[in-house]
Amino acid sequence: MPVAIITGASKGLGRALAEALAARGWDLVLDARSEEVLRETAAVLSGRGVRVTALPGDVTDPAHRSELVAAAWRLGGVDLLVNNASALGAEPLARLEGLALDGLRRALEVNVVAALGLVQEALPLLRAAEGGAVISVSSDAAAEAYETWGGYGASKAALDHLMAVLGEEEPRLRMWAVDPGDMATDLYAAAVPEDRDPRPAPASVVPAFLRLLDERPVSGRYGAPALLEGRR
Repeated sequence: MPVAIITGASKGLGRALAEALAARGWDLVLDARSEEVLRETAAVLSGRGVRVTALPGDVTDPAHRSELVAAAWRLGGVDLLVNNASALGAEPLARLEGLALDGLRRALEVNVVAALGLVQEALPLLRAAEGGAVISVSSDAAAEAYETWGGYGASKAALDHLMAVLGEEEPRLRMWAVDPGDMATDLYAAAVPEDRDPRPAPASVVPAFLRLLDERPVSGRYGAPALLEGRR
């Protein structure tokens, strides 16, 4: 069975992706900072006949990243790595003039440094897999200028560029940065708590991610709404 590592997998998009892959028979290594919620998610998915390893921790911890890859190796390797764990840098979001630099550092550490660190750790197993791939969850804030989204957007723009370069450096693998579009997640609620407009559930964009795995387009940046419409 193929094996996926998914960070930030206890709820939201990470859990929705894990559920979809479990339904396809994937074995999973799941990460999140909240141990109780992660264990509950793992228990649900294990009941679907796949092997699930739940490892609570912080992706900025090199030892934790090593544990995730080692757990995947014990399951058979790494066919897919999903960098989904994210940090906003400020909750709620703040204009750049008032953005705490420690918050920006946290966003960069989680969204960029840890993501690359996990790719580096997993690369030998990804190269050994048939069709190894990395999905890093991006944002439209990486490409568009939105007030108060500067720190988070800058971190996601850096992540996009890392994925683009990885795509050039690892031509046998697939390196996809994916903007999932608007979703109703805890991250968005923390970013803009006053926004009460309804937003799509994370599960609604999962078919876009599955399309990447099914069709394996070239490495690059993709938008989930466009993938759902049948175009890039």
